[in-house]
Amino acid sequence: MSNTTQSAKVWKKFKRNTLALIGLFFIILMVLVGVLGYLITPDQTPYANTQQLQIGKEKPSSKFKFLIVQRYNNVKDVSFFNKMLYGQPAKFKSVPITSYKIVNGEVHAYEYIGEEKNTNPTIYKLKDLCNSCTLPSKLGNATTLFEKRNVYEQTFWLGTDIYGRDLLSRLILAVRVSLSVGLMAVLISMFIGVGLGAIAGYFGGKIDAAISWFMNVIWSLPSLLLVIAISFALGKGFWQIFIAVGLSTWVDVARLVRGQVMALKQVEFVEAAKALGFSNSRTIIKHILPNIAGPILVVGSANFASAILLETGLSFLGFGAQPPMPSWGTMIKEHYGYIIMDAAYLAILPGLAIMLTVYAFNLIAIGLRDAFDVKGQNASV
Repeated sequence: MSNTTQSAKVWKKFKRNTLALIGLFFIILMVLVGVLGYLITPDQTPYANTQQLQIGKEKPSSKFKFLIVQRYNNVKDVSFFNKMLYGQPAKFKSVPITSYKIVNGEVHAYEYIGEEKNTNPTIYKLKDLCNSCTLPSKLGNATTLFEKRNVYEQTFWLGTDIYGRDLLSRLILAVRVSLSVGLMAVLISMFIGVGLGAIAGYFGGKIDAAISWFMNVIWSLPSLLLVIAISFALGKGFWQIFIAVGLSTWVDVARLVRGQVMALKQVEFVEAAKALGFSNSRTIIKHILPNIAGPILVVGSANFASAILLETGLSFLGFGAQPPMPSWGTMIKEHYGYIIMDAAYLAILPGLAIMLTVYAFNLIAIGLRDAFDVKGQNASV
């Protein structure tokens, strides 16, 4: 009951901070977007990697007509959850066109080549593109059937990147990368930081001196260089980033936990636990750590933001998520040269996504700090 009451008090204080509440709702929205993934992306192919070089760097809200020139008969529909997690492999190949016409069983397609008008059509056999369109049908003539089955339009709401891929789809899928790296990195840093910090603060003496020396050594290394060094040792890849970022952010947690445990180990309820013969591990886990949950959650929220920044920095340098996996850092790397040109949005949009996500986690950290009253908190039994 006391835990429920304490949680209710913390939530009541947290709700008073409007900015922190907005940050929480924004992160919930990002989590929802990340979970739904391919179900809400315009391009549902794996990694949203459908490339149409002819329409590279097109402006937001651009609409194009596409002609299906080849169908992949061996590609089947995947299940709902597989589609949500991994996407639906492409069932056909298409090319952007400005117009087409059917002449004597041939399709004359004028492919899109930019601002200039294409006067040389690409000719396809109608029966090769749509075999059923050459047969008599109650659904309409050959032109009507062909337009229904082989021609479609697509709007690129945020434009396309330099490879002609849908920018909105890749921004949505990149949410998964940043949030998953942040979550796993925080879990790793919490496990190591809380463990070492609690041991150092509770036992003191030579154990504390050894762990503190190790923490100071790690603390003295620049985080980005440390992550790069770990990435070199583990190799490039998505899962390696979890470990690399987690191993570089645990010191903040350990220093905080060490100080809090040192302050609490002399209070009455800890002395009572020792007198009752409770083991050191039980005293730490069941009596000390619950009383410093507030500060740990605050530093965890701040570390989540730091982990996202580290991941995007690594991706920008080429050590993070590897192509074609979309990452905000990789997207900035691919397009930062266009900031001074007429396609600055290609780098600004992923940069804005990074800024808003990191800012939201920092707002949550500030809200938790005020709700738990970290600066003036007292130990409670």
